[in-house]
Formats: sequence, C-alpha cells, structure tokens
Amino acid sequence: MNRVQLQDLAEDRVLDAETLLAAGRWSAAYYLAGYAVECGLKACVLAYVERTGVIFRDRKFAEKCWTHDVEALVKAADLDAARGLDVAANADLKRNWAYATAWTETSRYERKTESEARSLFDAVTDAVNGVLPWIRSRW
Repeated sequence: MNRVQLQDLAEDRVLDAETLLAAGRWSAAYYLAGYAVECGLKACVLAYVERTGVIFRDRKFAEKCWTHDVEALVKAADLDAARGLDVAANADLKRNWAYATAWTETSRYERKTESEARSLFDAVTDAVNGVLPWIRSRW
C-alpha cells in the first residue's frame, strides 16, 4: 500500500465512522475513527521514509512500522517532537491527541458508548484542533 492509498483509506474511514455514528453504531464508529488515525499516521511514516531514506540506515525500521499503536506510529513518522510542541501550545489539540492515543486496535472487540464514540470522532475530525487535520498537514 502506498502513501496516497493510506491517505484515501484514512479519509474513507472517517466517512464510514460518521455514517456509523448517524446509525447509532457506536462501537464500530469508535473503531473506524481510530483506524483513520492509524492510516493517516502510516501515510506520514511513508512520507518520512521518502524524505529521509531511513530504511537504508535502519534495517529494523520496517518492523517498527508493523504496528497499530498510535504512539509508536507517531515516533516512526518522526513526529513526536512536532506534536509535543503543538500540544504544549494548544490544550484542545492535547486533549484530542489524548483521545486518539487511547484508541487501540483491540477496541474492535469492545463495546463503546455513544459518548465514547462521539468524543473520539470529534477529537479526530475537529476542523481546528483535530488529530486528522494535524496529520494531514504532515502526510
């Protein structure tokens, strides 16, 4: 899968989550909102690889990317410092990242409430302080 495909997948998953929220399917909406973040970060990882050629310096780099862990993907995309600066200056962005990093791939096996689903969706999609708009500016 290439960077553009991952970008498209992130956008599709946000739309899917929105549709599921409207249908009252909280658990699935929660999962897909988080999955959109994962896909977006993987697009950022590929942008980092293209920019730096890191795979030629670190043989184990690809192994680090075979994860669903949001924090690990932020680090793999070399975005940890930039995110740290941005969340230090913006409490709303910091709160939204907290929601996003609480998501895990295993949430697909969990029941989520409407409040949980809407909170994550809003954290991901907020036009000004959302996680996905922040990611988009770096993918």
